[in-house]
Formats: sequence, structure tokens, C-alpha cells
Amino acid sequence: MDPWKTIGSLSSSDIRDLQNKKLHHFINRYIYPFSPHYRRLFDEKKIDPQSIRTAADLARVPFTSKSDFLDPANPQKFREFVLQPDKEKIRKHWPPAELIKLQWVSLTRGAEGLKDKLEHEFRPNFMTYTTGTTNQPIPYLYTNYDIRNLHIFGWRMLRLFNITRSENIVNMFPYAPHLAFWQVVFAGLEDAVLILSTGGGKVMGTEAQIKVLEKMKPSVILGVPSYVYHVLRSAKEKGCRLESIKKVVLGAAAVSVTFKMKVEELLQSMGASQVSVFGTYGFTEARCAWAECPTSNDISSGYHLYPDKEIFEIIDPKTGQVKKEGEDGELVYTSLDSRGSSVLRYRTGDFIKGGITFEPCPHCHRSVPRVSSDITRISDVKDLQISKIKGTLVDLNNVTSVLSEFKEIEEWQMELKKRGDDPFDVDEMVLYINTGNSINQPALADAVKKRLAAVTEVTPNRVDFISLGEIVKRLELEIANKEKRIIDRRPKV
Repeated sequence: MDPWKTIGSLSSSDIRDLQNKKLHHFINRYIYPFSPHYRRLFDEKKIDPQSIRTAADLARVPFTSKSDFLDPANPQKFREFVLQPDKEKIRKHWPPAELIKLQWVSLTRGAEGLKDKLEHEFRPNFMTYTTGTTNQPIPYLYTNYDIRNLHIFGWRMLRLFNITRSENIVNMFPYAPHLAFWQVVFAGLEDAVLILSTGGGKVMGTEAQIKVLEKMKPSVILGVPSYVYHVLRSAKEKGCRLESIKKVVLGAAAVSVTFKMKVEELLQSMGASQVSVFGTYGFTEARCAWAECPTSNDISSGYHLYPDKEIFEIIDPKTGQVKKEGEDGELVYTSLDSRGSSVLRYRTGDFIKGGITFEPCPHCHRSVPRVSSDITRISDVKDLQISKIKGTLVDLNNVTSVLSEFKEIEEWQMELKKRGDDPFDVDEMVLYINTGNSINQPALADAVKKRLAAVTEVTPNRVDFISLGEIVKRLELEIANKEKRIIDRRPKV
């Protein structure tokens, strides 16, 4: 029985006590004995694993980042984060009570039975990959234990969304070895909810997605924000009626309040009513996702965390100093209950405006911690050489927020390149826009330039208005796992 309901009613001090106990147990029973990377790290830094008893003690453990998984001389380095027990390590690090349990399994089921039990818990049998900014995807391995957790996480998300077993769901996340698709699949299997996983545009294509929506009449659709919107927009162009859709769950990209309102308005134009649009947040390294609870679409509840499964910290991205509740900073993740690939103090590279709150949710009243949904990528701060003299740091996350203010803009793409393709010349910023309707293009271009200049301190060199077909092709909406929203074509020198 999943203790989600009980955990959701605990006090913040009880949650912290639970996390402290699980952290000490996890590090001493699993991480230090079985993780090649962390055992070496603890020994090199002279960290006694027994001394890590509270979340505050984690400050003594160095951060982990994506670079720790990469080594050109050792392409298998990711395996050093996989828990790798053997008989000797188990006998040395597990307490007598646990060893007696294993002896009982051996006596009642034989040596093969004991081996089978341990392999079901520790042998990797599933894999997903990181996506996004790097050209070196990193594999993360799951065991049956982790798959069971993926079922649990999915069940909890369905409870947050108030999705019942009588509802039909269409999963439009792209079919790939990536977290989002499989989180939805395992959620449906755990809670006996009917889910059709279409595999996204690359598998079935947009025309088939629309036919599925018309024939299956789902109450819930899930997918990447840009692709879901593309399918719904295409359905409207065909004159479709989609009255059955009540909930839209979006993941694998940021979901602003403005975008939620656009999705709601689009569905209302096709006959839907009382539509709730939810954002979710997840990353491969955690092998799970978190979600918002129901609110009006102009409000975000924040992402509800699983305090029995992880510890989150917010840090200053420059100093590494842990921030206080509600303060901005980079999100850092520590697992409390995993096998396979397991990480401590993993720097996500995600900057959280509003940090973490430990106050009960005012909407669903659960007392679990919540992460603000105002999340941006630290890596999206670019140094643009807009003159021959010096560069300007520009947070490209602000481009998205600015362009979302203009209701006339249906789709857009930002392209960074060098003038004349000369790697030593100044940078150029070109903005491609589709408006969908006949508008005063020069006036809109001028307004966009002025607003971008005010917020980002840079102005696009050019604003090009292009057709919907061309922008869909540029964004790779129907073939990519994530849309290509901001393209940096500047050569590396």
C-alpha cells in the first residue's frame, strides 16, 4: 500500500524526520557499500557515511553534475553510479537482522531463490536516456525496484490530477527511451486506467492523432506542450469537435500560465468546457516526474514532491550555498529510495524562482513540499557578442516569456548565428514568427523588438514572418522529442 495519503498529511517536522531517517539508511545501506562512484568520493573526501544523519549534513557531500558521467577515455563511466552489490559487500555493510532475512530466503528457496531475489532488486533491466542540450545522451538504468517506484510515482500523479479509472487517456508523448512516455505508461498500468500511447507525431503523425481524439473521445490528453497545441490547432482547422477533453497534462518543457490559457481557449472553441491544464516537471536523473494539482488555469500550485523518495535543496548556482525556503536558486536532487543509477546532490541546472515551500498546498491541502513552477535553464544564459568590443549576457528564458505576451503570435523560433557566417564577426539574432491571422506585421515586429530590448537588452537583427507549415518544419514539431525553439548556429572557435 502506497503511503501517499499519510505522507500528504504529515507536518513539516515529521516529513523532515522521515527524510533524515531514510537518508542515513540509504547512504549507509546502499550508496556507500554499493556505488563505485560515491564510495570512492566519500573515501577521497574522508567523509564518514555514518556521519550523514540529516539533510543538513548533505552540505558536506560534493555536488554531482552531468560532467561526472562523461569521460572520453571511459564511455562506460555512467555505470559507476549504478549500485553493484555482491556477497562480501552485503555481509560487511548490512545489519544482522537483514542478513538473517537473506539466510531465511536461502533456506526456504535455495541458493537460486536468493539469487533471484537480489537480482530482481538490483539487476538493471530497463534504461532511459537524457535529452536536450548535450549531444552525448547519458543512460540511466532501472531495476525492478525502480520500475515499481515508477508505477508509484505515476499513481500519485493520477491522484493529484483527480483522474479516475473511468476516464480514457491519450498519451502523445514521443515513443522513445525517455522518461515522459514511460512515466505515463506505467501510471496507467498501476491504476488500471485505459491509456492509448500514440508515440507522438513521429510514430502516428498528426492526422492519426486527430482521428484518435475523435474516435476514442478521451477526457485526458498528455504530451509535450508544443506538439499538443499543434495537434489541437490542426484539429480546429479541420472543424473537429473535442467536447470530451477535460484535462490536458503537459511535460518535458516549461508550461506558462499564458500557454495554459491558450490551450483552454483553443479547446473551448471546439466545444470543450471546464478544461484544466496541468504542468509537470521531471528529469531523467531522478527517474520520476512531479505534478501540479487542480487550480484555475491562471494559477500554478507548484509541483508536489515525494518527500519519502527524495530530498531537494535550492542552492546559489555560483557559490553552492544552500538557500532558505522560498528563495530563488538552482535545484539539487538527492535520491532516498532507488537502486540502479543513483545520485546524491545532483545539480539539475534548473533555476527555480520562488524555490521550495514547505507550507501545505492551499488548493489540495497536502503538506508535501512543493517546487515553484517558475523554472528556467541556467544554461540558457548566452554570451552574445553584439559589438566588436564586448559581449552581453542574455537570459534566453526571457525571450519565451516576452513572446508569450503577444496573443497574435502562434509559433516562433529564435536563431543565433554569426554575421556572414564569419566565426569572428558579431552575433546576429533572427526571430521567425507565425501569426496565423492577417495582421499589421511591421507594427507587431516593432512592438516585439521594443519589448525584447526592454527585457533582455538586445534587439533581434531581423523579424521574419513565415507560414505555419514552415515554422512547424523549423521547430520539428512532428518529428523531434522536443521542439527546436532556440537554435544556436554560432560555430565553436
